[in-house]
Amino acid sequence: MARAKRKLQRSTKVHDRRSNELPRNAEVAAVEVDDPLALEPGEKIVTLRSLRNDPLGRLHSHHQIDEAQYQGGRAFQDDWERAERGPQAVDPTREYVDGGRPREPITERQRKAVLRLNRAERELGADGSALVHEVLVLGLTMEQVGQRRALRGQRWIDYFARRFRECLDRLALIYGFATQKR
Repeated sequence: MARAKRKLQRSTKVHDRRSNELPRNAEVAAVEVDDPLALEPGEKIVTLRSLRNDPLGRLHSHHQIDEAQYQGGRAFQDDWERAERGPQAVDPTREYVDGGRPREPITERQRKAVLRLNRAERELGADGSALVHEVLVLGLTMEQVGQRRALRGQRWIDYFARRFRECLDRLALIYGFATQKR
């Protein structure tokens, strides 16, 4: 019996890198980013971003905040991570010695991050700074922020959401992602 000849089809379709199988309780949103494997600069691909522990990403994907507010919030989170000098992992490759480890010196990037955080705290005020910290650093929702302050109800949730967006506007100004309205 003769074999049927197969035609080779040349596909010009770009490879789809999005995951088709997600965990049962995954919360994701499609986002367009620069293609790291692109041959031409500026090419974009659509990827999935996890929203489970990212209140800022959730607000951005639901179009409740704009791009400048989102970038200002991410810049604040980046500065917080740079300035944080918390517990560090034990390095098993270093030689063991008795006594304490000498403190690592503060880098210039850490110093500048702390200065930007101090400026943001001054401009946001005590309440705004606490709200931004609870949402962007601790990852709390507006309902959880209200519960921590013993303020329950939809009106308080709406108030905290509106106040948080005002704080994001201020962060966008501080980090240079927006300009002052006249």
